[in-house]
Amino acid sequence: MLLLAAAGLVAFVLLLYMVSPLISPKPLALPGAHVVVTGGSSGIGKCIAIECFKQGAFITLVARNEDKLLQAKKEIEKHSINDKQAQEKLGPVDMLVNCAGTSLSGKFEELEVSSFEKLMSINYLGSVYPSRAVITTMKERRVGRIVFVSSQAGQLGLFGFTAYSSSKFAIRGLAEALQMEVKPYNVYVTVAYPPDTDTPGLAEENKTKPLETRLISETTAVCKPEQVAKQIVKDAVGNFNSSIGSDGYMLSSLTCGMAPVTSITEGLQQVVTMGLFRIIALFYLGSFDNIIRRCMVQKAESETVDKTA
Repeated sequence: MLLLAAAGLVAFVLLLYMVSPLISPKPLALPGAHVVVTGGSSGIGKCIAIECFKQGAFITLVARNEDKLLQAKKEIEKHSINDKQAQEKLGPVDMLVNCAGTSLSGKFEELEVSSFEKLMSINYLGSVYPSRAVITTMKERRVGRIVFVSSQAGQLGLFGFTAYSSSKFAIRGLAEALQMEVKPYNVYVTVAYPPDTDTPGLAEENKTKPLETRLISETTAVCKPEQVAKQIVKDAVGNFNSSIGSDGYMLSSLTCGMAPVTSITEGLQQVVTMGLFRIIALFYLGSFDNIIRRCMVQKAESETVDKTA
């Protein structure tokens, strides 16, 4: 039995070795590259722009908040121009980072339908439109990277995130389907799943989160945007998947499904670790359910006291 298992493992490694030229992208050299970052006026987007600039890239920022945009431009010593001007003045886009997004939490029945439409428009379609603007030129040039910034809430649904998680899950579907289309043209896609990150958006979001959502969020550490940006930029030049920290690594392995594999090591790690990670995930899910149940009991008790007072 052990010999059979060993033979199967060897066969699997050999298979991955044989197909690796087809699945491993050529890394993109950032020095001299033209990088466009949407949502780059603050938070993760701004830190990604700064990190790319440090590595020698030319940066174009696209953002809605003009004041924040001007401040970010000063930090990276570049000017924000529109898509057409960017391609005329700085050359074709070598890497597009779709980082524009917003968050909204609340119980499903309490959220307006317009909230779902808003998040899909900003988080999902806000990644579709810029990608369509650059994809044709990338395919013609046979070079390019498109980065989609999703969220760990785009890997698992959490209490209070029915609208937000839906929009972030949609990004993954877009990324996987697009990767299959553009891979023959040497254009590659990266989808990033950052955890809660210390940004202005998170601070505003925490004010309106349901208690259950806040307690679940507190089970993991909040990351610094600089840390997240550095990892995304590192992965963006050669990997399909980008995760941050041990929780992120576990989630990415658990939810890999039919996602593209960009290295033999990555595929092998997913096969070996998935069973163990599923066991660990069950404990996480159990703890989340306990948090929600305790909140429900506390609310019921509070309502009973109010009625008898």
